[in-house]
Amino acid sequence: MTRIVVDAMGSDTYPVPDVEGAVQAAREYGVEIILVGDEAKIKPVLEQQNTQGLKIRIVHAPEVLTMKDKGESLVLKARAKDSKNSMAVGMDLVKNGEADAFVTAGNTGAGMVTALFRLGRIRGVDRPALAPIFPTATGSCVVLDIGANPDCKPENLLQFGILGSIYAEKVRGIKHPKVGLVSNGEEEGKGNELVKAATPLLKSAGLNYFGNVEGKEVIGGKVDVAVTDGFTGNVMLKSSEAVAKLITDKIREIIKNGSLLTKIGGLLVKPALGEIKKLLDPSEQGAAPMLGINGLVFIGHGRSDAFAIKNAVRVAKNAVEVKVLDAMKNAIEESLKK
Repeated sequence: MTRIVVDAMGSDTYPVPDVEGAVQAAREYGVEIILVGDEAKIKPVLEQQNTQGLKIRIVHAPEVLTMKDKGESLVLKARAKDSKNSMAVGMDLVKNGEADAFVTAGNTGAGMVTALFRLGRIRGVDRPALAPIFPTATGSCVVLDIGANPDCKPENLLQFGILGSIYAEKVRGIKHPKVGLVSNGEEEGKGNELVKAATPLLKSAGLNYFGNVEGKEVIGGKVDVAVTDGFTGNVMLKSSEAVAKLITDKIREIIKNGSLLTKIGGLLVKPALGEIKKLLDPSEQGAAPMLGINGLVFIGHGRSDAFAIKNAVRVAKNAVEVKVLDAMKNAIEESLKK
């Protein structure tokens, strides 16, 4: 049975959505759940759930990493051997072989730093990357990095391409995923110095390399993996989310304030709008993997609800079962020989 650690103190409104989502995942996906966090806060919520026949246990961790934890303070809490925060305790379970993956809706920066100190990096990976799934015209695209590494070297983008390609193939089920390099023009030679220097590395890496892609090509579904630095990726992510929200809000506003005919039309298209909302909803994916870490770590939105937590566990379970970590290690090892 796959064992998933859920950080019960992760979401903005912990522990209710974290616990409820974890219980739903245990019931629906048949996984063992280890809830990590303050037992005094977790237990009352867990007792309200129907857990009959489910394998769920609590591991007490009295401390919580928050958005206020930064700099030296965060590093000390992330690396100290006797750290008692939920992220450190949860990742130690993965490191010690007591669990297969870790899921949190907590502070992304804290998750990255804690993962680096508790689990370390895959040999040959300089910088792990956060890799969410973007909805596209033809399905989906793994985009990395989206914020963990604002400044990158060409070698980092090469590693992102390898890690993203393996993840898309193993977890997303895409054969020979096309890898694109995000740039301000499709033609080779376009882009800043980072993009230009990374191009020959990606071309010679044995990937199904597509070439340069602009943001519109990513959304248009031209590639399955889009490689970029964390600064550009984060701008892409935040802009995409904002545009999606603007469009759906405006459609809702026009229908609400429109004529009777407009309102009737709104009722007719409501099912279609529901499908579009589902497509754009990040909770459908639940969490993004942190690729390059020597362990399976998934980080979701702080505003995650139970549905998002449940889906995050589903994604983590899938990654465990297809042995994506081993595949990434092997791919990076092969790249080191070239």
